[in-house]
Amino acid sequence: MRAMKPFALRTLPALLLAVAATATAGTVESTNPSNGLSNWQSEGTPFSLQLLQLMPDNVRAIYSRNDFPPALVEEMAGYCVFGSVIRNLADEPVSYDVADWRAITADGVRHRLRTKTDWLKIWQSQGVDFGWSILPAAQTLEVGDWGQGFTTLKLPHGSRFDLDYSWRQHGKTFHAILEGLQCAPEELPVPPRQP
Repeated sequence: MRAMKPFALRTLPALLLAVAATATAGTVESTNPSNGLSNWQSEGTPFSLQLLQLMPDNVRAIYSRNDFPPALVEEMAGYCVFGSVIRNLADEPVSYDVADWRAITADGVRHRLRTKTDWLKIWQSQGVDFGWSILPAAQTLEVGDWGQGFTTLKLPHGSRFDLDYSWRQHGKTFHAILEGLQCAPEELPVPPRQP
């Protein structure tokens, strides 16, 4: 048996710690039978994340009724937008920063999400503010806390990707992947049910 080199002995603990900071998460997908839109929920992690598809027309309706300029409404509708719900299921505080999250497309490209901070700069320069609609950019959730808001990224409607998201807990950063996400299509996949 070969003896381990001193470098390997020094780096092994760091590698083991890095592996320990990777959470094993499952992804549960469900579809709304009345409209065909999907949502995804993390499973098995202390920081719970749920993403619900939002149609471009829903995005247009929300922002136009809040007096956004038409060009800005169309910019928002051109993004891949999800309703997002986060929950702290741990027995201690957890924190997150959306700026660290990345959408990974099939070609391996890691796409940055546009954060609330990013949107507020754009909106305030145009004289509008609707900041509560976007998921807070960074936050610490106490035990049992939850939050919600939109999560946005610049991908074409219908695009598929995985989401690498992270949170901090007891001084360590954890990563998990929500797999098989898809931006909402331009049109409803299933016609709405008639009463």
